[in-house]
Amino acid sequence: MSRLTKRREPFRFMVWLGIGGSVLLFTVLLGIYIVRQTGPGWSDVALPNVFVMSTLVILLSSLTLHNANRAFRHEQFSVYRINMATTLVLGTLFILLQGWGWRQMARAGVGLEGNPAGGFVYIISGLHLLHILIGLIFITITLLEALRRRAYVESFVYSVNPPNQLKIKLVTLYWHFVDVLWVVLFVFLLFHHRVDWRL
Repeated sequence: MSRLTKRREPFRFMVWLGIGGSVLLFTVLLGIYIVRQTGPGWSDVALPNVFVMSTLVILLSSLTLHNANRAFRHEQFSVYRINMATTLVLGTLFILLQGWGWRQMARAGVGLEGNPAGGFVYIISGLHLLHILIGLIFITITLLEALRRRAYVESFVYSVNPPNQLKIKLVTLYWHFVDVLWVVLFVFLLFHHRVDWRL
C-alpha cells in the first residue's frame, strides 16, 4: 500500500462513520415515530404517488453509478463520464420529485403542524434529502474531475492512481447507502400509510 493510499484511508473511516451515524439517527427517529403513533392526535396521512416515481429514479441512479464504476475499471472513460453525468441528473430529478411530493402533500392539507404523522413524513424525507444533497456534491466533484481529463492518457493516469480509485469507491459506497436508506424509509412509510394515486 502506497503512502498516498495510507493517507487516504481516514476518508474510508469517515464515510463508514457517517453511515453508522445516519443509521443510528434514522433508527432513533423511526423508533420515536412508532412510539408517537400510539399517542393522541395521530392520524395516518396519504403519501403522494410521486414518491413511488422518485424511488424508481433513485434505484436507477444506483444502476448508472454501478455502470460508471465498471466502465472506470475497464478504461471506458467516455462511458464512465456519461454514466456519472446520468447519475447526477437522476439524483437531481429525485430531489425535484421529492419537492413535488411535498407540494402535493401541502395542497392536500398535510403540514408540519397539527397531525404529527404529516410532520414525521416531512422530517424523515427531508433528512434523507439532505443526505442526497451531500452525495450529489461529491458526484459533481468526481464528474468535473473526469470532464477535465477527456484525453485517454490523462484519464488512464487518473484511473490507476490509488487515491482516485478509493475516491470513486467511497462515492459509490455512500450513494448506494443513501439509495438503500430511502427504500427502507419508503417501505416503512408504506407500512404505516397508503399511497394516494390521486395526489
